[in-house]
Amino acid sequence: MPKNKDAVSRYRWIDERLRNKQKPKPTLENLIEYVSDKMGTGVSVRTIQKDIQDMRQDPELNYMAPIVYERSSGTYRYSDDSFSISNSPIEEADLQGLEIAIGILEQFRSLPVVQQFEDAILKIAASLKMNREALQHKGLIKFTRTSQYKGAEHIPEIVDAIKNLEVIRIAYQSFDRDEPKEHWVEPYHLREYQHRFYLIGKSQKTRGGAVVTFALDRVVKLWPTMKHFDEKNFDDASYFQHAIGITVHDGEPENVLLSFAPRQGKYIKSQPIHASQKVVEDNSKECRISLNVVINPELTMTLLSYGAQVKVLEPAHLAKKMAEEAKAMTTLYK
Repeated sequence: MPKNKDAVSRYRWIDERLRNKQKPKPTLENLIEYVSDKMGTGVSVRTIQKDIQDMRQDPELNYMAPIVYERSSGTYRYSDDSFSISNSPIEEADLQGLEIAIGILEQFRSLPVVQQFEDAILKIAASLKMNREALQHKGLIKFTRTSQYKGAEHIPEIVDAIKNLEVIRIAYQSFDRDEPKEHWVEPYHLREYQHRFYLIGKSQKTRGGAVVTFALDRVVKLWPTMKHFDEKNFDDASYFQHAIGITVHDGEPENVLLSFAPRQGKYIKSQPIHASQKVVEDNSKECRISLNVVINPELTMTLLSYGAQVKVLEPAHLAKKMAEEAKAMTTLYK
């Protein structure tokens, strides 16, 4: 996808100028002038040249625009007069992304920030629903979506508590307890991971004031307390910087070296496991990547999901854990 909204607008204006048959074919200067006028700000020569190149070749954009430069006249045109970037089909991944985003927004209409755009959201949702149903009816595409996020009904009250620095009281049913446990929580942040929402905050009953993660689907009940806490400098980006998922340990991140089978490596390169991912080696035998992450359950589960397509090279303790898990799995099938 384009890097920013300005790029999307520039592509659209370049496309519009190239398709305009009422005007002479544009030179580079004509395109710069036209786009700058539409954007309301000056656009550089280098920017437009890069935009043209991206429209032609960028695999993420997938426009593959047939833009031709006529050297004799110094002008640009589409070799196919019927072409327009507006005609480019939406990829399945894009449709699924819209589906998930709209699904989340529909469920949180009670939030003030969402209510401001309710009409627009409903229009997009209705249009997306019609197109999805038409595609599914033709057997072209099938979406899988969680119909409801359990615990989502608590989100409006938690959001208000975060904004107002108000302590909340929750009854929390963890998987390893028979009865719910009560917590008085200073709420800092809400986060979604794999179709579940999590509250990150400090339980006032926790020793040392450690930050704790609570899954909303296990919150049995929530009450306001009318008690407030001092503002905390909680930076969610820094807190989760080295984590896959939502489990963050106190330990330092480690360098994880992984060797993927070549075919699996292609998928890993197109959809990185973590923002720190770097390709160390890539050949016909393996795709070797490095990550700088904390070793948490989500990382282990992610690696196990690749089965025999991945081998942990470093650190040794993670490689040992993976080997033990693989051995335990084999005993289930004997």
